[in-house]
Amino acid sequence: MSLLTIDRLNKRFGGLVAVQDFDLTVEKGEIVGLIGPNGAGKTTLFNLIACFYGPDSGRILFQERSLIGMRPYQICALGIARTFQVTKPFVNNTVLENVMVGAFSRTGSAKAAREKALEMLQVVEFSDRQDVLGQELTTADHKRLELARALATEPKLLLLDEVMAGLNATEKVHLIDLLRRIRNQGITLVVVEHDMRAVMTLCERIVLMHQGRKLVEGSPQEVASDPQAIAAYLGEEYAAA
Repeated sequence: MSLLTIDRLNKRFGGLVAVQDFDLTVEKGEIVGLIGPNGAGKTTLFNLIACFYGPDSGRILFQERSLIGMRPYQICALGIARTFQVTKPFVNNTVLENVMVGAFSRTGSAKAAREKALEMLQVVEFSDRQDVLGQELTTADHKRLELARALATEPKLLLLDEVMAGLNATEKVHLIDLLRRIRNQGITLVVVEHDMRAVMTLCERIVLMHQGRKLVEGSPQEVASDPQAIAAYLGEEYAAA
């Protein structure tokens, strides 16, 4: 049984076709990369999975259960969490309080939520910043905070939308190691990312979206050498490298 199944998914915004006849299966324990140019439909796809939008047609199944018509809080309760391109922490709350918000999706106890938040801050190596206000954090800090908050919801599937944006090369290496450890704890990852070196290092399978469609799918090596991927996104410079 696939963890996530997307079948002939379509979404329009007026005359703009954002996602078109898109198919994807994600198996438990995978790290799948979703790449493509700006406007390819990657974030729209995440918004459809998380039920921020409803599709015009097609199916989205999570553990063989249809997600169509559900609300985002119900998706979270099922075990799907996501991060966003543009992070928006609660700026007047501390890092710890921000992560507790995620934990409250699983418990009504402030004590239990605090314990879960502290645990997740340790996982993402951010405990030393737990008393800092959201407004005082850097962009890189925001990414780490949002990852901790998503993990606090106890997801089975984690959708990461450009989680490496704003990080330097050393921070990206550390984050790749962290994401692998998260997967090894039983959480499946789907990652939208523009840093091709990071994607090729982290992901076991890569899907290239172009104009709302799935253009290429395969291992990092297969995608990197595919003529369609080179022409549509990677470029001849990448192929030569």
